[in-house]
Amino acid sequence: MKLMQSKVVLVTGGADGIGRGVVEYMLEQGASVAVMDINADKLATLQAEVSPDILTLQGDVSSLADNQTLVRLAVERFGKIDSFIGNAALFDYFTPLHKLDDTTLSDTFDRIFRVNVLGYINGVKAAAPELKKTRGSVVLTVSNSGFYPGGGGVLYVASKHAVVGIIKQLGHELAPDIRVNGVSPGATDTSLASVEGVSDRAQPLNSIKGFQEAAANAVPLKRIAAPKDHAHLYLVMASNELSPFTTGNIIHSDGGWAVK
Repeated sequence: MKLMQSKVVLVTGGADGIGRGVVEYMLEQGASVAVMDINADKLATLQAEVSPDILTLQGDVSSLADNQTLVRLAVERFGKIDSFIGNAALFDYFTPLHKLDDTTLSDTFDRIFRVNVLGYINGVKAAAPELKKTRGSVVLTVSNSGFYPGGGGVLYVASKHAVVGIIKQLGHELAPDIRVNGVSPGATDTSLASVEGVSDRAQPLNSIKGFQEAAANAVPLKRIAAPKDHAHLYLVMASNELSPFTTGNIIHSDGGWAVK
C-alpha cells in the first residue's frame, strides 16, 4: 500500500525546487495534492510534466485570502485536507548588514518576512480548521540558516530562525488536534530566488559560480542535495502513521552539516 493513499496534501511554493520534489513524492505515494505558487508558468509546467490531476492556484503566500482560497478549492475538489506543507521562500543573496541599502532596507525586510514568515502563518491559519477535522499535520521548511550563521545574509537567517519559533509555538498551540513539525534542508540544487533589489549581483542560487562544488565540499556526505532528497522526510513528518507522537520538532536533512 502506498504511504499517503487517500490523503490530501497542500503545498505552497510547490512548483519548483524542494517543493516540487515533495509534490512528486507525495503523488507517487498516493496523495491528492494541491499546490499554490506565485509563478503561473511553473505551475503549468508542473501539471504538464508531473500530473494533470494536481490542483494548482497562482497565489501569494503573504495573502491570507489566497491561502484561504487554496484551502477552499482543495476541499471542494478532494473533500478534506490531511496535511499543510509550507515551503515558499525568498533569499537575500547572502547580503550582509553593511551592504543593505538604507533606502530599500525596510521594503526588503518586509518582503522577505512576509513570504518566509507570514506566508507560513497564513497557510497554517487558513488550513487549521480543516486539519482539526482530520487531526492532520503541518510541515514547514526551515533551513540550516534557522540554526547557524553563514547560509544567507542577516534578513534570510533571521527569517528562518523565526520559522523555528513558529514550529515550536504552533506545536504547542495546536496540540492535541494538529501536529506541527519542520524539515531543515541543507544546501540544495535549486533556483531559489532572491528578493528583488537586494543586490545587483543576485541570481538564482544554483546559478552562482562554484555553488554546487562548495556546497558539496562543506558537508561530510560530500555532495549537494537534489530537491527530492528531502521529500521522504516531509512525508514522514506529515504522516500520522509514521510520526504519530512527534510535534514541535525539526528534522535535519543537511548532509551532516550539523555534526561538523
